[in-house]
Order: sequence, then structure tokens, then C-alpha cells
Amino acid sequence: MSTPAPISPVIQLNPTDNVSVARAVISAGTVLPGSNVVARNEIPSGHKIATQPIEAGEAVLKYGQVIGLASASIQPGEHVHLHNLAMQDSDVTHEFAVDGRPTPLLPESERRTFEGYVRPDGQVGTRNYIGIITSVNCSATVSRAIADGFNRGGGLAGFDNVDGVVALTHGTGCAISTKAEGYQFLIRTLSGYAKNPNFAGILMIGLGCETNQIEPILEKFGLEEGPMLRTMTIQRLGGTRKTIETASEIIREMLPIANAMQRTTVPLTGLKLALQCGGSDGYSGISANPALGYAADLLVKHGGTAVLSETPEIYGAEHLLTRRAQSPAVAQKLMDRIDWWRDYTVKNNAELNNNPSHGNKAGGLTTILEKSLGAVAKGGTMPLAAVYEYAEPIDQSGFVFMDTPGYDPVAVTGQVAGGCNIIVFTTGRGSVSGFKPAPCIKVATNSEMYEHMQEDMDVNCGGIVTGEDTIEAAGERIFEAVIAIASGQHTLSEDFGFGDNEFVPWQIGAVT
Repeated sequence: MSTPAPISPVIQLNPTDNVSVARAVISAGTVLPGSNVVARNEIPSGHKIATQPIEAGEAVLKYGQVIGLASASIQPGEHVHLHNLAMQDSDVTHEFAVDGRPTPLLPESERRTFEGYVRPDGQVGTRNYIGIITSVNCSATVSRAIADGFNRGGGLAGFDNVDGVVALTHGTGCAISTKAEGYQFLIRTLSGYAKNPNFAGILMIGLGCETNQIEPILEKFGLEEGPMLRTMTIQRLGGTRKTIETASEIIREMLPIANAMQRTTVPLTGLKLALQCGGSDGYSGISANPALGYAADLLVKHGGTAVLSETPEIYGAEHLLTRRAQSPAVAQKLMDRIDWWRDYTVKNNAELNNNPSHGNKAGGLTTILEKSLGAVAKGGTMPLAAVYEYAEPIDQSGFVFMDTPGYDPVAVTGQVAGGCNIIVFTTGRGSVSGFKPAPCIKVATNSEMYEHMQEDMDVNCGGIVTGEDTIEAAGERIFEAVIAIASGQHTLSEDFGFGDNEFVPWQIGAVT
């Protein structure tokens, strides 16, 4: 019986690449199997090693795509990172809708189901919370006090079918113009959370004198007060104590109604999955992100919706999405958002290559082009059906994109406002956020971090890096986890109670 060939210490992602990725730390002097390449220095885990000579100014290729230019001559076996790889402006060719096609749905008889809460508007919840939405920072403290009275003060006793009371607080709502783009983002976000199907009931609380008045939000977005949607202001009620007492009584009236709601078997068309990554490393685009992309493809084939976001983290890879657009108009809308970001960063004395964080770089990512090529893998291979602006209602099924910043809490807030009721979040460095009211499944890109932080990680994709697992098998596990958790199984972040502080609406524009 023949002995299997040893697994190479590097991963070559595309035959045209002139760099490979270290599976683990490569010691100086190590000879790469099947080549004459000798590591000239230690290559950290997840980092890049040159496999060919690269002249200064020459393109560095990973995934078969340009990730930057060599800022100095690079010899085979050298570590390729910040000291010898520089960013260049993305100049890829954009082709519109050349690969666009109808979404390949499975026959209805073959589609999977889950157990969810069907709401009066037809949306389906994966959780059963009551939410307190603040119109302004000035009502945040009161709202948290009300929620704490139920979550920590015993107010939910006997209501086992209610997941909790969530206070959605933020730092704005006044000193902004109602004509500004930031104001439109804010009110879209607040109304989107009020409509999210993971909430059985909503109480909106304002101070009373703020710029962001509650009544115009209700009118603009067609929200009607009733037993499960109530509003109030602190000034109208006469202060803090009276507001807490009145609000608590209203929630006590909502609780029996919410508790009586039951899960029923529904098709996966009821799922809107937010695709997210944070604390990315050099393995993100190799293991967890493509595995999530495989799971997203499965969900879409079963009739569900997968929502990619974080526009700065597709910069340099957007051409891969424009090709998949179902129409030139969809592709153009994506390019319009890229152009908006170019202009926005220039106005704020920034650049899109500012995006890779300290942790991203420590994990082996060098430029935003490299990060984007790995990040876009979360989006799988399905046709791009629609592009949405921040916090817009997601009304198209299939694979879609939402324009958000790359900052995870802001991005997820926009997705949940759009209607997402479950999240899968890949991480290489170890992000631990939760995002109430949507359960968040954490997926590790590498086994070392998974073992170190396994109390926070739901799924491990590290076996893809070591050769012990496949993208397809890991993607199937993620898909099954999505169905189980959508049906009520808890994520680890839920067991910890995480998710009360990650509601962060996108703030842009002047504060006056």
C-alpha cells in the first residue's frame, strides 16, 4: 500500500499566482516540496511566501488576481508583506451581467424547511424578542433600565417562549439635519428594526424635544400603533420614573401575546442570512469564507436569501460580482456605490486601503485588494439579484448585496434593519460579537484559534487549511447549523447573552 504524499506546507490558490500561503509557521531554510524554493526567512502562519522572482513594480498575484505591486525586488522564498508589497488603485475591467442567469432553485418538493415564527406581515422570525427602540441618545439610559428590569430583574418569569427584551440604543438622534443622508440612514435603520420579524413587539421611546421625532418615522414607513407597537416620550410622561413604570406596564401587556406565539414549519424562503466576516486573517479567503459561500449557495437554491455587505471590503473584487449580476442595471448600481465610496473617502482624507486593521495585517493580509478577494468568497457563486443601499428593506430573494461600511457592528446593523433574521460571521483572529435580535453563528478560519477560543466559536473550518476537510463538507455543516439555529438552537454568543451593544447605525454627516 503506497504512502500518501505529505501535505505541502503552503497553499497555492491559483496556478498563475507568484505567492503561496503558509499552512503553519515555515522555518527559514525549509525547502518547498516539488520546487527549488527555499524559505529565506521565517514565514508566519497565514502569511505569503514568494514562489517566483518578482521585480519592483511588478504585480503580486493571489487567487489569480492582483493584490498589489512589489515595492522592492522580491526573491523566491521571501516573506511577502507590508515591507515589500504596496497597494495600487484597482483598475480591473468591469463586465456587466456576462455570467448573469436566473437563480437555479431546487424543485419545491426537494427544498428544506425550518421552524420559525410567522408574523402577521408574512415575514418569519427565528427569535421571539420584544424590542425597545430609542429615537435619540437621550432616551438610552431609561430604555436600558426598562430592559434590565425584565432580563435581570425577573420580569420574564413564566414567559419561557420570549427570548428577552432588547434595548436598541445609539449615540445620535439630535444635532443632525433631517435633510442629511445620515438622518435618512438613521430613520431607515430604526424603522427596519421595528419591522424585523425577530421582534414580536416594539416599544419606541424618545425624549420629546429631539430632532428625530417618532411620529414622522411612523408616517414615512407605514408603521401603525397597536397592541404590539407602542410609542412614548419621557417629557410627555413626566420624567424618568414615570416612563420606566409606564413602559414596563406596556411590556407586561405584550408578554402574554408574545409568549403565545409558536414556531411552525416554514420553507427556507423565510430566511434572510447576513454574511459577515471580522477579525479576518490570511486563511479567511481560503477556508471559512468560501465554505460560507458554499452554504449561501445552498440556502439560495432552497429559496432563501443571502446578503453580502461591507462595500470597502469588495473594492478590487467588485468585478467578480458585476459579472454575476442578473442585469446591467444591478451591476451599475453596485458600481455607483463603489464610486460613492471613492468620493466619500477622499472627502474625509482617507483611502479604501485604510480598511485592513492591525489584526488583519498580523494575520497575513496586506492590502484591501487581498482582503476583498477573500471577503467576496462569502458570496458564493449564485447570480447577483439586487443591490440595496444601507438599511433598505430587502425585498428580493436570492443572493443580494447591501452597501455598508466594513466596520462589523455598523454593517450588521444595516443588514438586520433590511430584514436579516440570522447571521453567519467568519473570523480568523477571534471576533466575539452578538447581534440581538438575530442569532450569530461564529465560524473559525483556523484550528489554532478555534481551540484557543472554542467557547465562542460555533463551527471550525481550520481543517480546510490542514487538508483534513473540504470547502464542500464545511459548507454543508454551516448550512445545517443555519437551519438548526434558525429553528431555535442557541449559538454560543447567545448562551453568553451577547448582543446588547452591537446596534450601531451608520453615522455620517455634520453634527451641529
